[in-house]
Amino acid sequence: MTDKIDIAFGPLGQGGQGDLVVFVGDDLALGSPARDALGGAGTDLVAKAAGSEKFKGRSLSALILPAPAGVSADRLVVVGLGSESDRGKLDWPALGGFTAAKVSGRTARIILDLPGVVTGPEQAASFALGARLRNYTFDRYKTKKKPDAEDKAGTSLTILAADHAAASREAEAARGLADSVILARDLVNEPPNVLFPEEFANRANALSKLGVEVEILDLAKLKALGMGALLAVAQGSVREPRVVIMRWNGGVSGEAPVAFIGKGVVFDSGGVSIKPGAGMEDMKGDMGGAAAVVGAMHALASRKARCNVVGAIGLVENMPDGGSYRPSDILTSMSGQTIEVINTDAEGRLVLADVITHIVRSAKPKAMVDLATLTGAIIVALGQDIAGMFSNDDTLAENIRAAGEATGEAVWRMPLIPAYDKAIDSKFADMKNTGGRHGGAATAASFIKRYVEDTPWAHLDIAGVAMSSTSNEINKSWGAGWGVRLLDRLIRDHYEAR
Repeated sequence: MTDKIDIAFGPLGQGGQGDLVVFVGDDLALGSPARDALGGAGTDLVAKAAGSEKFKGRSLSALILPAPAGVSADRLVVVGLGSESDRGKLDWPALGGFTAAKVSGRTARIILDLPGVVTGPEQAASFALGARLRNYTFDRYKTKKKPDAEDKAGTSLTILAADHAAASREAEAARGLADSVILARDLVNEPPNVLFPEEFANRANALSKLGVEVEILDLAKLKALGMGALLAVAQGSVREPRVVIMRWNGGVSGEAPVAFIGKGVVFDSGGVSIKPGAGMEDMKGDMGGAAAVVGAMHALASRKARCNVVGAIGLVENMPDGGSYRPSDILTSMSGQTIEVINTDAEGRLVLADVITHIVRSAKPKAMVDLATLTGAIIVALGQDIAGMFSNDDTLAENIRAAGEATGEAVWRMPLIPAYDKAIDSKFADMKNTGGRHGGAATAASFIKRYVEDTPWAHLDIAGVAMSSTSNEINKSWGAGWGVRLLDRLIRDHYEAR
């Protein structure tokens, strides 16, 4: 959910009320439209204020002048773009988010004419996307507002651009992507007593309003399919599991789809192998992969993507109970392969195993990507700014890497070698559900790989990026909605019909 924000577009030179935002590089030079808006004294005004405040025009810095003399604005906000090198690799969503934060709760005109930077409709749309994402908050369960929030109005931005009509069209198209990221954030942020498997499935079912075909598999159907691994995880909870299949048929009829698979453990206590109490509240976010898949399907449907895509999420709650599965249990997965349970807290891979098997058999995808908050080991390896990627296909891996670089949702390819696969061999079954402490993210990926058959596949371990997220210019939320923009870009750049 977001605080109210309205974004409109207008031509360069348009007047108006409220704040005025202009941009400068490290030389403090203003573009022509900004000089015109400020009048004859504008350049001197900025230069004097910058000297007084030691403002150097560094990237993502701001100088704010209240009631600027000779300027028709309540405040003049000067945003720094940095050096010529900084401007050559400008992150437009981040710039939009930073700028929106400086005028939050206010009315502002933004002169989107950046010195030394090409600023077209696509860049303007990315700027607006960043502003919308930065404006997000999740406070639906707060019953009391902070005193300074009582009188806070919504944010109203008018972005002044050279081709404002085209920019407005691009931004409206990008608004669906913003809404999709926000949907995923909402899902991750919801408490587990609200977002249990059945409720999660109901929210995914709302995608049918956008033309997505949604199929919900209940307990009886899951038993009939033989999803013994997923059902074992769920059997300790009073909440029944669900699997949701979402199909967007925007491509050629009968063409094999791309598949996205999401881990949806709505709360993970660890089961009988219970987690430590400290930090267990974060395990409401163990469905970040499922949230990303729902958000991505929303994005594709919103823009009527010209591609066939199937999204599948396995929704369970992992709880300790007299009926819970146990270490040393042997499970039979839907694929027929047997699994010795070593640790009931290695549950996400069990859920993925059965959902992947179902999708491989029923949809026969040409490529498949799973997203899962799977291991703490990946956080130890990569921290919370980049996701781990494992893949059996170099082309798919490179496409995902490129999509991650383009969106800022970065991935780092990790190794899959025979030794990791050997580590999950079992004395009593076909495999164990954990290979031990060392290489934990890699042995988990090796486990999933045993279920993908010959399908080109990538596994994204998003434990570090999906929840308890690193704060940045477009996200101040606990749940980031990570992966929605990456998956949308992957389809747009590599699979969508031209």
